[in-house]
Amino acid sequence: MTQAVSARGVHVQLGSAHILLGIDFDLEAGRTLAILGSNGSGKSTLVRAVVGAIPTSTGSIELFGAPLKTHRKVDWERIGYAPQRTTATSGVPATALETVMGGLVYGHRLRGPRNGRYRAMEALATVGLAERANESVQTFSGGQQQRILTARALVRDPDMIILDEPFAGVDTLSRRAILDVLHAQHAAGKTIILVLHEVHEYLDLVDEALILDGGRVLEHTSAISDLRGSGHHALPGHDHQHSHGDSAPQYSTPYVEGLL
Repeated sequence: MTQAVSARGVHVQLGSAHILLGIDFDLEAGRTLAILGSNGSGKSTLVRAVVGAIPTSTGSIELFGAPLKTHRKVDWERIGYAPQRTTATSGVPATALETVMGGLVYGHRLRGPRNGRYRAMEALATVGLAERANESVQTFSGGQQQRILTARALVRDPDMIILDEPFAGVDTLSRRAILDVLHAQHAAGKTIILVLHEVHEYLDLVDEALILDGGRVLEHTSAISDLRGSGHHALPGHDHQHSHGDSAPQYSTPYVEGLL
């Protein structure tokens, strides 16, 4: 089976802070992985490292067999990423359509494809917001903004979709819309990585879980049914705070700007 992601000995140090301390995991193509852990465990840092948005200190990451350190060899067309809403939409004057079309510009591609507008409208329709395509992102609710970011991650029709806390602080309607999209993508054989605080509502979507604690892998399990009985959150040391992300600075590279 093709490996969508393979990580070996991944360390991330930002300034004097050691965020990830030797992460190892494999994810087969077509599987849905939930990355779980308490605040500060390294969840968001890990997905940002996977998409090349922050550098690894040591270790290696491969995406569909291509080494991440050789960015030009990675086929970014196959990867869609949505960061946390609070870091991605603050102060953005763009319309919903422009935001989604931005997902088609990446690497050395300075312009989107000729059918970019059509593809972006399709992606917005998928999340139920096509009729508001020309409205400013700032006029949307938090849940609707998350749906726009999800559409941006989908606009390339990628083989792997990575969403960082897509359900944090969203309304019921938006959560349902995003879940419907993810179930459809899963049924189509797409690989999905989700950073989650809680997993119990998504057990019918998730195939396996990577549980982090203090920047290390506490457990990598495909026995998702076991998580149902391990408590409301299935997380080590969960403190019931739902802040958005690890307290680490964000970086980007010219190869993945279109992902962010």
